[in-house]
Amino acid sequence: MQADWIGTGKVRARETGDVVEITIDGLTTQAKYYKPLAYEFFRKEWSSRPSYGDYTVEIVMEHVGDPPWMDLDNLAKALLDAIKGYLFHDDSQVARLLVERRQGERERITIRVFPRVTADG
Repeated sequence: MQADWIGTGKVRARETGDVVEITIDGLTTQAKYYKPLAYEFFRKEWSSRPSYGDYTVEIVMEHVGDPPWMDLDNLAKALLDAIKGYLFHDDSQVARLLVERRQGERERITIRVFPRVTADG
């Protein structure tokens, strides 16, 4: 069962089991633009507490038409900084990071965060 989305602005999130999914509508070439947007959302609208342990973070930037001229590593750093302290305590807990740019139906960024599952449990 999918949880309801929280948020009504550019940033929305939902928590389904151990997975937190965040969407940010719109794209800009300035990666630093996303940090305050996500930070404000988590500060005002998010009630879950950060956890310890290793995490997997998947970031997908969807674009319409030509891809924006943006370094994905800068985007990832800005977004990890914004969610740190809300979903996990420190971005050193990110044991697996996938950052992808792809053609989409709308311009947005989707972030999925979930505990890393290892072979030994």
